[in-house]
Amino acid sequence: MAALNIAFEAPENSGGRCPSQNRPIDLVHLAKQTKGDKALEMEVLQMFARQARGCLQAFGNPASIETREAIAVRLKNAANAVGAHAVVVAATEVEARGNEPAAIAAVAAAVVEAENFICKLCR
Repeated sequence: MAALNIAFEAPENSGGRCPSQNRPIDLVHLAKQTKGDKALEMEVLQMFARQARGCLQAFGNPASIETREAIAVRLKNAANAVGAHAVVVAATEVEARGNEPAAIAAVAAAVVEAENFICKLCR
């Protein structure tokens, strides 16, 4: 009887992040957003990659703090849609800290990591 209880009990959940959230793109989140449509997933990811690259280029241009905050919000929203959690965190930092080079470098690194992941998926 003890074996039955072990087999059917819920596993321990330490409250940590879901394993899919440890990737540059949370594929579980993306699948929920696209209702499992693989072609739509690829299209959305490619659009995100283009938009994220555009935001990085805009960060590189001299801009006011308000402009950088608006770009960070746009990037954060796009990243939320596809499950790019690291990009969301980094963009939130840019939104909060404005012109700090370290924050912009962190968002650039997160975007490049997400883009590389997307490129691997598209092969």
